[in-house]
Amino acid sequence: MSEPHPTSPIQMPKLYRELAPWYPLLTPVADYLEEAAFYRRLFEAHCQRRPQTLLDLGSGGGHNAAHLKAALACTLVDLEPTMLALSRRLNPECTHIQGDMRTLRLGRVFDCVLVHDAISYMSTRADLASVIATAYAHTAPGGVALLQPDFVLETFTPGTESGGSDGNGRGLRYLEWRWMPDAHAERYVTDMAYLLRDENGATQAVHDRHWMGLFPRAVWLQLIAAAGFEPLALPFEHSAYSDTGAEVFLGLRPVA
Repeated sequence: MSEPHPTSPIQMPKLYRELAPWYPLLTPVADYLEEAAFYRRLFEAHCQRRPQTLLDLGSGGGHNAAHLKAALACTLVDLEPTMLALSRRLNPECTHIQGDMRTLRLGRVFDCVLVHDAISYMSTRADLASVIATAYAHTAPGGVALLQPDFVLETFTPGTESGGSDGNGRGLRYLEWRWMPDAHAERYVTDMAYLLRDENGATQAVHDRHWMGLFPRAVWLQLIAAAGFEPLALPFEHSAYSDTGAEVFLGLRPVA
């Protein structure tokens, strides 16, 4: 189903492996309602066919699919079995496939392809180009691929954020710290500190490091075009990000 993995392994954070059971407390499903509605509007506005099927690459816990599956038949792909297990419980009606979004080839196409913030883990231009090529290979003629990096070079700002939630007797709080180790390198670091409280009230603190790619907007547009798409950059319409300049990238696959 997929080719051999590229030589640049993704440094998988603890959040998606041993801490995966805590993931729904970090980013609750309800928090995805607004952005999933935005994605659906973009698919409906730019797809030259009635959108009925969706391939979600780097689907994680399936929180976007939880809101999109009412309108689209969803196939969810993630590298980590632990994240797929979370998604299967949340989205049992969806198809789940373990795979690397840089090399995956399913032999079929979809009206819509979504690559949410998992694409931010592509820390080299070669890996980013591979993901875009995968998106193109699975986008039907007249279909749309949507790519959502956390930042492009022009919008990146070092800083901190905090949050978390409670559920089922447990709680999680986090502190996120974004910084650039080298101003000339096309990547940045997100250090995460998690404070976890279990059902018995016991707490533990865990540090987790995420290495993320950081490329100029022009590079994104060039790579999307090089894959065969018509590239398009649009503002990310979300109440929590209205003043950040955040963008989404569309790849429109020509009909012929």
